[in-house]
Amino acid sequence: MQSQLNWTRTERSREGSPWTGLWAVVGKEMADSLTSVRMLIMELLIVLTAVGTVYGATQTLRDAAGQDRFLFLKLFTSAQDPLPAFVGFLGVLVPLLAIALAFDAINGEFNQRTMSRVLAQPIYRDALLFGKFLAGLFTLALALTTIWLLILGLGILRLGVPPTGEEVGRCLWFLLLTIFYGGIWLAVAMVFSITFRQPATAALGSIAVWLFVTIFWGIIAQLLAQALRPTQPGVLQSALAQAQLELILNRLSPNTLFGEATLALLNPAVRSLGLVLPIQLQGALLGAPLPLSQSLLLIWPYLTGLIAATILFFALGYVLFQRQEIRA
Repeated sequence: MQSQLNWTRTERSREGSPWTGLWAVVGKEMADSLTSVRMLIMELLIVLTAVGTVYGATQTLRDAAGQDRFLFLKLFTSAQDPLPAFVGFLGVLVPLLAIALAFDAINGEFNQRTMSRVLAQPIYRDALLFGKFLAGLFTLALALTTIWLLILGLGILRLGVPPTGEEVGRCLWFLLLTIFYGGIWLAVAMVFSITFRQPATAALGSIAVWLFVTIFWGIIAQLLAQALRPTQPGVLQSALAQAQLELILNRLSPNTLFGEATLALLNPAVRSLGLVLPIQLQGALLGAPLPLSQSLLLIWPYLTGLIAATILFFALGYVLFQRQEIRA
């Protein structure tokens, strides 16, 4: 028995840890994603969007150069008809980019009959799934970082002034927030990729969830709040309770978390998110910008919520993948 145990330990030491091959999977998947046609199309779409929105924003911001303390932050939030602000485009393009990266991550291996051959190597299921997710997240982060640098560069060229240190810090945190927002939809697409064997079904399911959260969840939250907390005529507390419940239900949506956190980061004058009563503003200097540290404290629950949602969906996909039977 002892010799058999020693032999097993020796074999496992030769095979490596359960995470053997993780970075090989990450490198291979990133190489495939960065050279794929759909990734190039999405990147081109985002670049054109960034250039168009920044060009339109700088048209209206040139006159304020040297007068506005947070001029560069307005590159992300300023809009000029017919183009909306860049953050508005990100709310649409980032989920689509994340879904495009992951909707066939697992079922594509099954359809190509390569899953059993991959797992026949010293690569565990854990390492394969985690490697595919990390590869998608790193690819998404690389694309968003490139766009972020492009916007800053175009802003410097068009406005003629460099960003301040606090503006760069806020933009960096906004970039991090956007990456985690995309991580949620990456995990959602992987769950559908594990559940359905057809990539088209997985893509449609992921897009359907995104459309439901974007378009219909706000309506459902309003109806639920009205049903669970009906207002009483002439009673202010009941109206406040209903509005608070509706706000809580809306914050179950990643879009709401991303939108409110973006507002607090890119607009330093925002001092609170949610319902604010006049009595709560006594002694406050309205319009005075908050320092970056205070804005981070304001968005910290939102950032934590985005990370928690990403972990939750990835854990769901992990459980489903471990329960699947894989045959040669």
